[in-house]
Amino acid sequence: MVNPVQVGKVAPDFEATAVYDGEFTKIRLSDYYQKKYVVLFFYPLNFTFVCPTEIMSFSDRFAEFRSRDTEILGVSVDSKYSHLAWLQLERDEGGLGTLTYPLVSDLKKEISTAYNTLNNSGVALRGLFIIDKQGIIQYSTTNNLSFGRSVDETLRILQAIQYVTENPDEVCPSDWEPGGKTLKV
Repeated sequence: MVNPVQVGKVAPDFEATAVYDGEFTKIRLSDYYQKKYVVLFFYPLNFTFVCPTEIMSFSDRFAEFRSRDTEILGVSVDSKYSHLAWLQLERDEGGLGTLTYPLVSDLKKEISTAYNTLNNSGVALRGLFIIDKQGIIQYSTTNNLSFGRSVDETLRILQAIQYVTENPDEVCPSDWEPGGKTLKV
């Protein structure tokens, strides 16, 4: 039996084709281990309503993630060609324009299945995973299709994960913000 995706366990590795900077490229999750944190998020489909708002928000805030030694990977069950077409359209024409991180193609639905985000209709729910430099899932959340995620909250959680990693004798209480009071363990 395959181990379920769970916080505190190793993230399922994958290799897939992504579109980044107008080019097709191979992405392997484990290539980031020992180098970067990863925000891995799943979205249902290209050319839909809520998805571009999230994808563009993560792109617009990418510098904040990059400054925290973090890579962002977006994943959907669309083909690499669909990703490329969407990226080649400017935002005011219904496209994404230039993104600051790769969009991964999961056409065979293997990654979505491994991360337990695939719904009965064959599209990914809005799953989000924060994976540390050792490849361990530190955070996961899944939304239904009709509403998006908060980039602010993702960034706050990432900062909390990094804070407690650097300060193992402390924990972050509810609503903790960087610079806020922590608790000693």
